[in-house]
Amino acid sequence: MQQLDLPTLIGLLRTSGGSDTHDLNGDVLDVAFADLGYDSLCLLQVTGVIERDAGVALDEQVLEEAETPRQYIAAVNRVLSPQATA
Repeated sequence: MQQLDLPTLIGLLRTSGGSDTHDLNGDVLDVAFADLGYDSLCLLQVTGVIERDAGVALDEQVLEEAETPRQYIAAVNRVLSPQATA
């Protein structure tokens, strides 16, 4: 995984659980995960999949502070960016 994007995150969210209370096909970048029906356990599962697939360790505290998909993607991509691995 070179970079996390919204479609990939949405796919991971859907496979990790939560509810379909919100249309994830809309503009959800700045909608809180809680409003989308996803809790911290679901995000923990998503984080585990990303860590396994990308072979990286993510800062769980930073990811816990990410309240929206935009914030979560930015936090993950800071670790996945080529500069972070150089």
